[in-house]
Amino acid sequence: MPGLGELLRYVGELVDQGAEEEYRAMSLPYRARYTPVMRALAAGAETVTEITARSSLTQGAISQSVRLMEADGLVAHHRLEDGRKNGVHLTPRGRELLKRLEPHWAITFAAIGALEKEIGHPLLEVLAKTARALEHRGFAARLRAAAAHHANENHVDAD
Repeated sequence: MPGLGELLRYVGELVDQGAEEEYRAMSLPYRARYTPVMRALAAGAETVTEITARSSLTQGAISQSVRLMEADGLVAHHRLEDGRKNGVHLTPRGRELLKRLEPHWAITFAAIGALEKEIGHPLLEVLAKTARALEHRGFAARLRAAAAHHANENHVDAD
């Protein structure tokens, strides 16, 4: 049986490949990795920190996506009023693309709902709960606890 990380990466790749295929079919110059940034900006986020807070990704991943989106002409930077931070905003091209994407995202969530029904599990809910549990107690701590438990079981078996 494949490991958890392997399965999570594989499922992520399958989802992204399917999304990319649909974006190409819709003639959209868009990458699936841009979606968390686009959705956060549409919801009012203005900085990389705010975008990160509205997503389930690291600040590094968000920053990388923002750089790629800037190169693709979808976002631009601006100075915020306090002058301490740079803001990010959609360009006219990015706003036009967002108009085309929003109906597609509704279809995406309908497809996820159908997948959840097919597999008999609320996948988004399970993944969100898993993320919260790992944020509370990281996987390294869980590995250490499992190793200690395993060592204690082996010690008891030896007696």
